[in-house]
Amino acid sequence: MSPSLSRRASAWPARRIAVSLAFLVNGFILGNWTPQIPLLADRLSLSEGRLGLLILVFGVGAVAAMPLVGAATARLGSRVPTLALQALLAFALPLLVLAPTPWTAAAAILFFGMTMGGMDVAMNANAVATERTLPSAMMSSCHGFWSIGGVLGATLGGPLIVALGSLGQATMVCLVMLAALWPIGRFMMDDRESPAETEAKAASAQGGGASATVPKGSGRLIAVALGVCALFSMVPEGAAIDWSAIYLRRDLGADTTTSGLAFAAFSATMALFRFLGDVIRDRLGAVRTIRLSLGFAMAGLVLVSLANGLALALLGFAILGIGLSNLVPIAFSAAGNLEGMKPGIAISIATSIGYSGILIAPSAIGFFAEHFGFSPVFLGLCVCLLVVFALSGLMHGADRRQVAPVAEAREKVAA
Repeated sequence: MSPSLSRRASAWPARRIAVSLAFLVNGFILGNWTPQIPLLADRLSLSEGRLGLLILVFGVGAVAAMPLVGAATARLGSRVPTLALQALLAFALPLLVLAPTPWTAAAAILFFGMTMGGMDVAMNANAVATERTLPSAMMSSCHGFWSIGGVLGATLGGPLIVALGSLGQATMVCLVMLAALWPIGRFMMDDRESPAETEAKAASAQGGGASATVPKGSGRLIAVALGVCALFSMVPEGAAIDWSAIYLRRDLGADTTTSGLAFAAFSATMALFRFLGDVIRDRLGAVRTIRLSLGFAMAGLVLVSLANGLALALLGFAILGIGLSNLVPIAFSAAGNLEGMKPGIAISIATSIGYSGILIAPSAIGFFAEHFGFSPVFLGLCVCLLVVFALSGLMHGADRRQVAPVAEAREKVAA
């Protein structure tokens, strides 16, 4: 093998590809959900306000599941929870499409949120553990694969609905999710600690090791602060996910086939700059990367709010994707590398707080959009990004590298 191929293979071992595929299928189902939102609203005769309350249930499920999955990853490792939750998540979209009433739709979307949010914690914990076995950062690229999944889902979702109907599209997504379980399960890294590793860490802490230098309460406080950064980064992202299709259809006159293009444009640029994000962060540092990204994000929101046609709106969502692309990955990487805390626990704290924005944003955006329109709502989201700018100095921990020997990776390969 040539030196260049050898370096490429060492940078992309099977365990990295497996967790990247988990991110991709997670984004794929969410992307397929976006063109279903206006259809669900029409089928159940939901106003923006009532649809916002229904989407609020998604956030309740996600936030409720995250601490539970974080505790599970601390005990079982992240591989088993990731696979179990992906298997359950595969059935979320068909259940939602089949829901005949707002109440049954609420139950289905609660299940959707719990499995989606739980898998998010588990796969991010696995990504942090995998990153520690590699010579370079990879967290942003994992989120880039999530965005690629979102692009594929949002781009294909509308045409699939037209060709196969709502249930046919949801069934196709279910089958793709289940088929992906085999390669992910075979090659995903098993990050469970052996008894010897647990005893060694305990002895290191008692002997004044590195993990003992950071008080437990201090680590949790930093994780909470990073969660606040994630929260105010996720509110504009959630607006693009949940409301872009409605905005294009009701304000700009888009049809079902093109209603998912705003999320597709948003996810496409987000994916591109997430793949560039690890290199950018290594060159500029996490804090400078965050602050530069925030400038792009606010510019994108201004363009979206001023759009008077489809083209300008899509450009605004594309620029918004550039700006938001690396905010959450850097926050999660900083949380996952906190000294004295297991990645699953720290990430569950950050994600629980971050995704609590889903509890607030959908109903608030729906309420204000119903009374004032979407344009002032998108413009007002710039305030969220100013909060992230004020807290951006906390992101320096994402630059900390904790590379473990590759021999300790313990890739889980089926016989």
